[in-house]
Amino acid sequence: MFLKTLTLKGFKSFGDPVTLDLEPGVCVVVGPNGSGKSNIVDAVAWVLGAQAPKAVRSGKMDDVIFAGTAKRPALGLAEVSLTVDNTSGRLPIDFTEVTLTRTLFRSGDSEYAINGVPCRLLDVQELLSDSGVGRTQHVIVSQGNLDAVLNSRPEDRRSIIEEAAGVLKHRKRRERSLRRLDTTEASLLRAQDLLREVRRQIKPLERQADAARRHDGVAAELRALRIHLAGRDLAGLAQRLTSATRAAADLAGAEADTRRALSGLDADVLAAEAEVSGVAALVGAEHLADDLARAEGLRERCRGVAAVIAERARSVERNRQQAVDAGLVASLEAEAAHLADELGDVEQAAAALVPELDRLSASEAAVADERDRFEVTWAGTAASSAPGGRPGPPTNGPALLTAAEVRGELSALRQGVERAQAEKARVDARLAALGARADRLVADADRLAATVAQATDVEPVLHDELVEAMALTAAREQALTRAETAAGGAEAERHRWDARAEALAQALHEARARAGAERLGGVEGVVGTLLELVDVDAGWEDAVEAACGEAVAAVVVDGSDAARRALGALSDRSAGGAVVALPDPGASVALPWRPELTGAVPVRRHVR
Repeated sequence: MFLKTLTLKGFKSFGDPVTLDLEPGVCVVVGPNGSGKSNIVDAVAWVLGAQAPKAVRSGKMDDVIFAGTAKRPALGLAEVSLTVDNTSGRLPIDFTEVTLTRTLFRSGDSEYAINGVPCRLLDVQELLSDSGVGRTQHVIVSQGNLDAVLNSRPEDRRSIIEEAAGVLKHRKRRERSLRRLDTTEASLLRAQDLLREVRRQIKPLERQADAARRHDGVAAELRALRIHLAGRDLAGLAQRLTSATRAAADLAGAEADTRRALSGLDADVLAAEAEVSGVAALVGAEHLADDLARAEGLRERCRGVAAVIAERARSVERNRQQAVDAGLVASLEAEAAHLADELGDVEQAAAALVPELDRLSASEAAVADERDRFEVTWAGTAASSAPGGRPGPPTNGPALLTAAEVRGELSALRQGVERAQAEKARVDARLAALGARADRLVADADRLAATVAQATDVEPVLHDELVEAMALTAAREQALTRAETAAGGAEAERHRWDARAEALAQALHEARARAGAERLGGVEGVVGTLLELVDVDAGWEDAVEAACGEAVAAVVVDGSDAARRALGALSDRSAGGAVVALPDPGASVALPWRPELTGAVPVRRHVR
């Protein structure tokens, strides 16, 4: 295994592309000081993976890129390619020649390639580790390194010998393995911490989950109970609504009958007025005044009754409309429970008043008996003591005192009865109001049922739309990620193509310089360079370049006279270059052809 070629493009002082062909054995590079001998050694160390700027005698890594001169601009990249002969197979790769390439851009991006395939620095180091070649394996001895090795301590010499013996690759692998173990241990500790934290949070979460499940069960049960109560209330309200409807129909019939009766009465009144008028004409108004007054009174009473009936009909219609009003359901549901409690309290109070009413009845009966006895006693006493048979005051003092007590107790009992009757009237009014409010709950319950049905119908549609929106969002996020990745790849590809375009422009510039195009710019008859004047089919560039040879970079002139002038100009300026003359007018050109190449295709067919 030996180094075969070394190609430098824009590395340090090598502004022009330079290729060094090396042979097996000892190769010596000689030249004056400052000609770039050490830069060749630095290029070898750099392409093998040197990372420290000091390893290539630079202050920073981008100093290895050609910085330009007074007459030449700076370059945007540095590229070094090292070709190793692998005929012996010491490198673990199935190629007889292995080309290692390293490219550095001024933006700081760096690229490695093995036989033109992009790779990592680690891949290059692994490829060279078993061959004894590498940036840290003492295959390159720089100035002053030999003295440092000779004057070093035995421990340092031992490390050098171990590295030369191939121990370095195992040490590097061991260091990488140890770093991976440290990273894995740190990750394991972190995972254990997270596991402990998660375990610590599991119990509260389990309790919360149990509470949530219980809450769902209780909520479902409460919902079922509410639905059951609402259904029962709806059934009762429906019955009340049916009763109210029948009552309204009866009242409507009664109103119609009353209106018919009123119509008959009006007809009778008109007839009576006509008769009265006739009688009054015959007899006189004095005898009919009382009859007319009574008739008018009856008429007004009929009108009053008709007004009362109409008002009751309107009240019934208003109550019926309130029963179907859908705006009071929300408040009446809460009031229904409260009123049910109040109704229970009132029923209990009424039940508690029953014994009191019995006691009052018994007391009233006792008072009546006592009054009868008192009157009998008072009447007998008055008859025996009053002169002339007239009743007088009784002379029995204790009997008078007992009568006064009885009267006081009777007054208290009467007041209690009045209070009980007033309370009963209030309870009856309250019950009537509760019935009216309960009637109004029917329509509210219907509206709530319709709302629940509508929400149940809309819920699946909304759920499907939500799932579809989430899927669309995930797809768009994935598309955005793919677009960002593609944009990153396109940006990297653009940098590579910019570097290649710059390298091609530099090569074209160098070809023009070698051909003398710049030196012949003012000579009459110069057409241009050959590369600028020909158009080659895709895929035939290498064949055309091989066929043209050195003439590919030549300057084309429009005849032999112009060629003589161009060669004279190059000679006067002591400059090199190649000149190709176009055929003179009328001259014939014979293209050479080798018929012994059977199956060959002329390149001329693919060049215009």
